[in-house]
Amino acid sequence: MECEVFTLDNKQAGTVELADEVFGINVRRDILHRAVKWQLAKRQLGTHKVKERGEVRGTTAKMYRQKGTGRARHGSKRVSQFVGGGVVFGPVVRSHAHDLPKKVRRLALKCALSSKQSEGKLVVLDAAVLEKPKTKVLATQISAFGWQSALVIDGTQIDANFQRAADNLPNIDVLPSQGANVYDILRRDVLVLTKAAVGALEERLK
Repeated sequence: MECEVFTLDNKQAGTVELADEVFGINVRRDILHRAVKWQLAKRQLGTHKVKERGEVRGTTAKMYRQKGTGRARHGSKRVSQFVGGGVVFGPVVRSHAHDLPKKVRRLALKCALSSKQSEGKLVVLDAAVLEKPKTKVLATQISAFGWQSALVIDGTQIDANFQRAADNLPNIDVLPSQGANVYDILRRDVLVLTKAAVGALEERLK
């Protein structure tokens, strides 16, 4: 399929051919869901922790004699029945990451790219390069396109001036082609690819 190419000044700069097997497949929402859950699970720190019975501070002496009081038998003040005692089956420090097959990850990235293309929210730029790292200049150019929330994916290397200018803009993310992922593509409204990014992604996913 053909897609128009624009410059940063919002002028046409020809067309580019997009591979149907990367940008034109049927979008599977279940695959996208699995990929997003996998990414967020890996990102989760898992540092939540509660104190168990052996970690609560308290005396080890028996509270009262075993028999003759009419009350239940207890041998420790640090059990979960008492206020200030340990927590039973509470969260512990662990990793929430789980495996996802490589074929599923590749298919999910194709689905994410295809979904933006089918919704008309895929824009191809000739290049993402600035002469100076001026946020005001980049903000003016982005406002001309009407982008409120966008992810810009460049080739293997990002222009340093463009990166510095974009760092100060809210809801505008910049990634190299090897960092393209399902979650970041879906969380932004518009997906902006440079011609170098298109070539790198097609080579990666074909």
